[in-house]
Amino acid sequence: MKAAKTKRRNAATANSAKGRSATSTVGATTSSQTGRAANPPNRAARAAQRRAAIIAAGLDEFTARGFAATRLDDVAKRAGVAKGTIYLHFKDKEALFQELVRTALVPLIGNLMTVPAAGGSVREILERFAETFVRDVAETKRGDIVRLIMAEGTRFPSLADFYFREVVSRGLAGMRKLIEYGIERGEIRNARLADFPQIVIAPAMVAVMWQGLFGRHAPLDAVAMLKVHLDLIFGERRAS
Repeated sequence: MKAAKTKRRNAATANSAKGRSATSTVGATTSSQTGRAANPPNRAARAAQRRAAIIAAGLDEFTARGFAATRLDDVAKRAGVAKGTIYLHFKDKEALFQELVRTALVPLIGNLMTVPAAGGSVREILERFAETFVRDVAETKRGDIVRLIMAEGTRFPSLADFYFREVVSRGLAGMRKLIEYGIERGEIRNARLADFPQIVIAPAMVAVMWQGLFGRHAPLDAVAMLKVHLDLIFGERRAS
């Protein structure tokens, strides 16, 4: 009788141990699986958020202080990160500024690189580009980046070189392609315009400079000005 009770108690203890072992194993597996599925994306997301915060803080600091006076200590403080965190993403202040140009301006210029579909109007493309440029550049802090390059490019030739390579040269190439297409379609009468695509872009630069220097005194309707400029190139639109 006593032997039977002992046997039953041992069996129950063994089953309980197996249950705890199984529960522990399942928990470990779940934790392991959760770790593999969730932790790396979470780390990547946090890193991306810190990088975005650094870029945003850099934009604020550069536009407020200029390139020369901006310190990475201030960028880190504004971004809410340690200064060392910046160096995990950018090797120095110039690399951070270059990333600002890439993210804020290069995609906009890339829109010029595509020739319109067959039958598409070059003028309409340029009108849309003018509206986008004014809305997303001239009237935002992106315009401050352009003004900063104008103001400090001669003091920091490497910045000017980078800006020319990434923005100006691509913009001129895209504009020249559009002009040549417009000449082929008969939209543009003066073929010499293809030699000087800067003429088409010039009012956009005027808008950026004017808004930064004189906008508070005499606000400029930049979109209307750019459309008048296109009238000079394409001819005035006829009322339908």
